Amino acid sequence: MLLQIIADYAVREQSARPRPEVVHHAKRAVIDWYASLLPGSRVPPATLLEQALAEDLDRGRARLASGRRATLRAAALINGAAAHAVEFDDIWRDAVYHPGAPVIAAALATAQSHGLSGESFLRGVVVGYEVSTRIGDAVMPSHYKYWHTTGTVGTFGAAAAVATLLGCDREQFMNALGMAGTFAAGLQQAFRSQAMGKPMHAGHAADAGTLAALGAMKGMTGVHDILEGEVGFGAAMSAGADWSKATRELGTDYRITRITFKNHGCCGHTFPAIDAVEALKRAHKLDYRDIRKIRIATYQGGLDVVANHEPEGGYQAKFSLPYVLAHALVYGPVRLDAYGPEKLRDPAIRDLMRKTELAADPELSRAFPKQRAARAEIELADGRTLSHFQETRKGDPELPLTDEDLDGKFMELAIPVIGETAARALLAALWRTDRLAEVDFQATAAREPARAEG
Repeated sequence: MLLQIIADYAVREQSARPRPEVVHHAKRAVIDWYASLLPGSRVPPATLLEQALAEDLDRGRARLASGRRATLRAAALINGAAAHAVEFDDIWRDAVYHPGAPVIAAALATAQSHGLSGESFLRGVVVGYEVSTRIGDAVMPSHYKYWHTTGTVGTFGAAAAVATLLGCDREQFMNALGMAGTFAAGLQQAFRSQAMGKPMHAGHAADAGTLAALGAMKGMTGVHDILEGEVGFGAAMSAGADWSKATRELGTDYRITRITFKNHGCCGHTFPAIDAVEALKRAHKLDYRDIRKIRIATYQGGLDVVANHEPEGGYQAKFSLPYVLAHALVYGPVRLDAYGPEKLRDPAIRDLMRKTELAADPELSRAFPKQRAARAEIELADGRTLSHFQETRKGDPELPLTDEDLDGKFMELAIPVIGETAARALLAALWRTDRLAEVDFQATAAREPARAEG
C-alpha cells in the first residue's frame, strides 16, 4: 500500500540525522517563502482573511507575517494564501507545483504553536516537500488540465509536514494523508479571472492538511488507499496515474535540493519567453520602438494558462505572456511594480502586446512539464530578425539562483514591507534556522516602516 511506504519513510525521518546539503536547501526554501510571504501579507486575500478570521487572531502561539499572534490553523491558512498571492513563490517543475506556500505555512504554524526547534521545523518541511512532489509527479501531466496542483497536492504536503512535526507513528501518518486526500481541491478556472481563488488554494491546502494531521494525532482515521483506490485521488484527478513515482527514491534522492526559485514576479509559464527576450535585448541593445513583431514558440501547457492578450487587471497581467514580455522590453525586469494602473494602460506596452504572436511548439509541448523552454523571434523595422532559444528558465535546477541571488531577492521583497534593519535581521535568523531553539522569526525581526531608513 502506497501510504504505508510513505509513512515508513516519514517516521524514519523523525529520528534520522539530516544531511547538511538537505538542511541547506530546506533553509533556502524557507528564505524564498518568506520573500513571497512578506509582500503577500499586505494584499488580498491575506488582508481580508485577517478580518474574516478576527476571532482566531491575537491569541495562540503561531504568528502571521506581521508578528500578530494567531491560532495554528488560522496562521496556516492566512500565511499560506499570502505566500502565493504575489506569484513569487517556489516551484517543483515536474508537477507544476508550488510546494512552499502550503507546506511551509503549515509547518511553521505547527512548530510555533508547539514550541519546536528550528531543526524539527526544517525536518517537517523536508518531508512535506518529498512526499508531495512525488504525489504530484504521479498524477501529471493530465492532472493539470483541470486541477491546481498547489491546492490539491499541497494538501498532502501540508499534512505530511505537520504529521512529521507532531511525531505521528505509521498508522497516524497514514490516517493524516488518507484524510488529506479527501480535502484536496483547487480548480484551474481560478487562474482565468481577477478573483482570489488561486492564492486561496494554497491557504486552504495548508489549513486542510493541518486539520488532517491534527485529527489523525487524536485518533481520526483516514482512507489508506486514497491515492490508488478505485475511486480515489488518482482515478478522480488524473488519467492513468503512475504511482511508482510516488515512492521512487523516497528518502535517498531529495527533491528539495532541486526546487525552482522564481526570478520574475509572474506566472512561471512566462519565464522562458521573458528570459529569451531579455537575452535579445541585452545582446542587441534593443529599443522597443524598433520592434515590428514578436513571435514566441513555447509549450502548449503553458499557453493554456498565459495566452491572454487582454488582461483586465494586475492579477490577470501576471498570467499574460504578451503583457510581461512587453513590460520586459519597455521597462526591464518584471517585478512587483509591473502591475500598477499606469503600466497596465501604457500605450507602448499595449502596442507591443498587439505585435506579439504566440504558438505552441510540438516538441516543446511534449517535453512539458520536465522542460520549460521557449523560442523568441523579434522582427525589427530595419528588416532584421533576431532569435534566441531559451532551453530552461533562470531559477530552474539547470540555471539556479545562487545563495547570493536568493538573498538579493529576499531583501528586494522584504525591505518595502519591514524596512532594511528588520529584513537583515530576519534573513540572518533564517540562515540560522537549524540552530534555533524555537522558530519565532517574526519576533526576531520586529516589523518597522520601510521609510524609517530613507
